[in-house]
Parts: sequence; C-alpha cells; structure tokens
Amino acid sequence: MIRRKPKKLIKKLKELNDQQHSEPSLELSLYEQVVNELEGCSDREDIHFPELQVNLIYFNHLVDKDRFQSEILDPFYHVTKEELSSLLKRSFYKPVADLKEVIDGILDGETAIFDKERVFLANVAGGEKRNIQPSETETAITGPHEGFIESGETNLSMIRRRVRTSRLKVNKLPVGEVTKTNAFLLYVKGIANDELVTELTHRIEKIEIDAVYDAHMLSQLIEDQPHSLFPQFITRERPDSIAAGLVEGKIIIILEGSPAIIIAPSSFFDFFETGDDYYQRWLTGTATRLLRFGAFIITIAFTALYVSVTTFHYEMIPESLLTTLAVSRSKVPFNPIYEAFLMEMTIEFLREAGARLPTKVGQTIGIVGGIVIGQAAVQAGITSNVLIIVVAISAIASFVVPSYVMSASIRLGRFGLILLAGLLGNLGIMIGITILVIHLSSLTSVGAPYMSPLSPFFPKDWKDFLLRAPYKMMKTRPTMARSSNKSKQRND
Repeated sequence: MIRRKPKKLIKKLKELNDQQHSEPSLELSLYEQVVNELEGCSDREDIHFPELQVNLIYFNHLVDKDRFQSEILDPFYHVTKEELSSLLKRSFYKPVADLKEVIDGILDGETAIFDKERVFLANVAGGEKRNIQPSETETAITGPHEGFIESGETNLSMIRRRVRTSRLKVNKLPVGEVTKTNAFLLYVKGIANDELVTELTHRIEKIEIDAVYDAHMLSQLIEDQPHSLFPQFITRERPDSIAAGLVEGKIIIILEGSPAIIIAPSSFFDFFETGDDYYQRWLTGTATRLLRFGAFIITIAFTALYVSVTTFHYEMIPESLLTTLAVSRSKVPFNPIYEAFLMEMTIEFLREAGARLPTKVGQTIGIVGGIVIGQAAVQAGITSNVLIIVVAISAIASFVVPSYVMSASIRLGRFGLILLAGLLGNLGIMIGITILVIHLSSLTSVGAPYMSPLSPFFPKDWKDFLLRAPYKMMKTRPTMARSSNKSKQRND
C-alpha cells in the first residue's frame, strides 16, 4: 500500500538525507561510506585490484555485462600502476566527490571506481529489457507498428529518431521519495507553450509520495481535478502518436518502467482519435471518427433509454414493436431498472473475468459465458430478450472507444444515467446528460479547456475535431497547445 507522508516529515527526512550524503565523514573514506550505505545489499558486487589499490562497486544485474567486461575489467586487468592515472583521465571515467552522487550512480547501473581518495563513475548501465513490439492496447491497421517498452532510454531514442531537431528538449525529474523513478518531460522549444512546460515541471516536482510505478498513476497525481470520473491526460503507446503531439505543441511525459506516455494538455476529443485516422484517406478517417462518437452516445445512453421507455414512456415505442416487447416482458418479475442493472453487472463481470484470465480461457469465458448466460436468463424469465440485445449493443459500442481508460469511465457513468432514467424517465436522462456536459465543460487539462475546440469555440480547430480534414487544410496547430510566439504554422 502506498502511503502519503506529512509534508513536514518529508521535508525533515529530505534535510537529514541530504545532510547525511553531503557531509563527508571525518573518520571514514568515501569508499567506506559507500560500503556502509549499501550494507545488507547481497546483490552488490565488489572487486579489488590489490596491485593497483583500486576497488570497484556495482550491481551486476544493472550493468551491461559485455560492456563492463570490455570497458572496465579488461583495461584494469592489463594496466600497470604507472599507467593507471592515464587510463582514468579518459572521458569515460567521470570524477565525483559527493557520496549521494556516487550512490545514485551505482543505483542507476554505473560502476564506482575507487582509486585511493579519488572516485570515478563509469556508465555501463544495461540489464535485461523487453524487445520492441507492437502495442497490445493501441493496435494499428495502417502505419508504424512498433510500440514503447518499459525502458525510458529506449522510448526516448524512438522519439528522437522521429523528431530530429535540436529544439526537442528533455528535462529529467525524479519522482517518488523511495523509488526515485525518472520522469522525462519533453517538448519542442518555440512550439510548446512555455507556461505549460513550467506548470507541469512544478507539479511533478511537488509530488510527495513514496512510489510511482506507472504513467497512469503519475497522470492522476498531476491532474487539475483528480476526483473527476474522466481522465484529463491521454496516454499513448506508439511513437508516431507522440511525435505528432510534439509537433502540435503538446508536452510529453515519459516515466521509467512504463510503456504508456502522457500527452499534455489533452482534450476530451483526443480520446476518440487514433493514428489510423491520419494514415487512411481523409473521408474514411472522418467516417470512422464519427462512428466512434456515435458509439459513445450509444454506450452511455442506450440502456438508460430502454429503462426510461419501458418504465414511463410506452407511447414512444412503435406499435409493431410494442406487442413483441410486451410479450417479452410479460414473464419478467423485475422492474426494468433492476433488470438493466442485473444484466449490465453480468456484462461487467464477464468483461473483467476475460481480462484477468489467461488469453485462451478469457476468450472462452467472454463468448460462451455471454451466450449461455443470456440465453438461460431469457428462458428463465429473469430478463427480456430485447434487453439482452440492448445491453449487448451498448457493450460492443464501448469497445469502439479507442482509449481503455476513457471507455471504463464511460461505462461507469452509464450506471448513473440508468438510475436517473429508472427514477425520472426521459427527464432523468436529460438531467444526467446536462450534469455530464456541465462537468466536462468545467474540466481543464493543465489549465487548458477540456472540451476544446467545442467549448470554448475555436472554429479553426474543427478541421481536426469531428472531421479529419485533408492535410492541405490542416495548417495551424491546436489553439489549446499553441505557443505565444510567432511560430504558428506547421511548416515553420
């Protein structure tokens, strides 16, 4: 469990820790201080060269073993005591004198070299990491297929290869009082808004928590309104999407150990865009995007509309369907709101079970479970066959939303709308939609309007909003991320 610490206690711990690392002991050498600091670390490796009076300290699983052998061990095995000073003058060996810097270097995978009173760090960091593979949560039909992995440096390299400009700046910020996870803040100077860069940097530096493990966790710590149902930062796992965001003036946050990359600021409509929209013909991309917005309306309101109509507004049902619906519901002993909640919860159970079980078993549970339970529920008279169809369509529509985090928020909001529909009918649906619109309009992402370009109204940004206009028409960057400088054209 992650526990927040009182601000005064954290400040005091920081002061004691800095004092401990910054004030060298009058009795112990730096080598002895490092050994004491890493006492109890059985995975620590110590190598002693008695002829050279040199000691090495490193973590074997954090270094690249081939580089460590060729760059450090081989030279030290073959160098003489007279040649040692010349060897250590190479730029590969960085001299340090601070205990904290030595400890941080060792924990980052560097090797500490102790030559009497002098200390050097050699960067041979490596270790095992996952190979670059296509993203499983952000699949691509057209365009590049490679996805980010858990290595921050690898992710940075994939972005650098796509955005080859010296204006791409990277700020490294540690996050977590215990884990000290590295977060990298990226932006293109002259395109990104400097005020947003400063604000995001300040928010990350203010985080007071023991550990941060994933980008989704970090995004919740820096959101404008963390208690909202809806995420205020979108995450991507494909380098091409991140490169496009940087060129548009967005700010990117990479967290070491997470394949998800945060894009800021983000709008509500960004969660309905995919890379395929831009690689297909513009008419196809526009039609697909409109389909997603239609799926959003269906998944959040379709079941609620069924509850409202069957509870209060039978006059809205066509006569040809009214008889079929009445026969279907004649054997159901429950009120429509209970019936809807029961089936929606069943769908959520199947969805969660399919996600947590092994792939082959999960697919079987989702398909067989849905068919068997739905058919058995209708035959037993627990629910109507019409509701089974309505719930199934709503569930399928929720999968059309590209972002899993946004899809989960929409599904949760659907239950509130069903409750209002069961209590107040169509009036309840309208009240729920009104509350939803007001809430979304009040949200911001790093101070930028969450519903931009719809509210506030930016007509120029509609070329890449509901529509995916031809590239010749898309010449300006999004207003919410645009810098205050004169560089406002994409072809600057």
